[in-house]
Parts: sequence; C-alpha cells; structure tokens
Amino acid sequence: MNKAIINYITDELLNETLEDNLEVDDDLLGGGILDSMGMMKLILFIEKEFGVKVPPEDMIIENFMTVSHITTYLEKKIKLD
Repeated sequence: MNKAIINYITDELLNETLEDNLEVDDDLLGGGILDSMGMMKLILFIEKEFGVKVPPEDMIIENFMTVSHITTYLEKKIKLD
C-alpha cells in the first residue's frame, strides 16, 4: 500500500521536485507536498485503487496527514468492510 501511494504522489501530484525521496512519515499538507486539490486527487486514487469509499466525515487531517496515516486508515476500513 505504502509503495503504491508514494508512487502516485511522486509521479502524479507533486508540483515540484522533493529534495529527498518521499517517506511514509512526511507531512503531506503541512510540509507543502500536497495542496487541497492534490489531496482530493489522492483520495480519488485511493478509492479506485483500493476499492474503499472515503466518506466526507473521514476526510480529516488525522487520516491523511502522512502516507503512514493513510495506510492505517485503509487497513481499518478494509477490515470493517
């Protein structure tokens, strides 16, 4: 999961090149890696790629701050569905 998400972000969403490789604990919004439009595109990718519906109430910073947070969120969603 982590690799697919990192690859999508680095290949499709980055506006500029990062100094270092994107890590699972990098702050996506606070670190300026993604803007709000990029985050929405990422959520659409996650829904399509992993077959998970992300309801509006789940679109909070705690679930999408880092790739690690996203993976934890997805693992919980997949177990619940």
